[in-house]
Amino acid sequence: MRRRDLITLLGGAVAWPFAARAQQRLRRVGVLVSSLAADDPEWQVRGTAFVQALQERGWTEGRNIHVEYRFGLGNVERLRKSAAELVALAPDLMLAAGPPAVDAIQEATSAIPLVFANVSDPVASGYVESMARPGGNTTGFMSTEFGLSAKLLELLKEIAPRVTRVAIIRLAATGVGQLGAIRAVASSFGVELTPIVIRDQNGDVGPALAAFARGMNGGVIVPGGGTTQVQRQQIILAAARHRLPAVYQFRRFVEEDGLISLGNVQTEPYRLAAGYVDRILRGEKPADLPVQAPNMVELVINRKTAKALGIEIPATVLVRADEVIE
Repeated sequence: MRRRDLITLLGGAVAWPFAARAQQRLRRVGVLVSSLAADDPEWQVRGTAFVQALQERGWTEGRNIHVEYRFGLGNVERLRKSAAELVALAPDLMLAAGPPAVDAIQEATSAIPLVFANVSDPVASGYVESMARPGGNTTGFMSTEFGLSAKLLELLKEIAPRVTRVAIIRLAATGVGQLGAIRAVASSFGVELTPIVIRDQNGDVGPALAAFARGMNGGVIVPGGGTTQVQRQQIILAAARHRLPAVYQFRRFVEEDGLISLGNVQTEPYRLAAGYVDRILRGEKPADLPVQAPNMVELVINRKTAKALGIEIPATVLVRADEVIE
């Protein structure tokens, strides 16, 4: 589905009678997407979820709301320019998809209410003061709860019990909470952790993974983050080249020949974000809306990749899978 299809979908909805009475003017929402293009299938799925959730709350494109989109494509300068363009349109509210979009918008304005989706660690990133009381003009939904990050290590040990060394690929400025959750359980699984830090979207994780792979019994965990998404092909290819079993947080890695993923359903933060957009447009303040994590989790396995790595996925894992790619 293309971007114009999203707008058509939104415009075709029938607003609830209450919303029609309550909204007397056209409200404007600016959406800045960090790493995906307008025609990227992944954004189409997420964007459609956001639009449909707005519809369910009575918001109809061209009738009582207008949504203006910009796409950063993982480029920091483009994100800054796009954020400035959206701010210049004086929207009632802005939605940031991913941490780089939050950075760009917060740099551009501290006055316009901001809701984020798919942010891994908003407190450590400095976006909000706390989860319960965000403060300022910003709130939103995380990509995952930290406890799920620890389960990535549990899953890795289930499918590759010989692993004793684990590389954690994370972003330079974020992922602190996720790394902390994994560290908290590492000793109980008998593994040594090696963080591999990505500085920006142009970084190359290949050499670092090659160096890590020189040791024995290695595995990889890739928690969430927009930059890891941009570099997913590099990460997937490096893991395959060095025969490293890897567990990812996003299913898209597995759809593109990664081994296995355990993470939140990626449409859910956008559906939830639409709820906060609705509440703020009706008068609530971002500072009073707690930051939350989605709770819909899916397990996806690529059996072809498992065979290529010589890994036999245990039946106890297969039976829990939401999808098995053959």
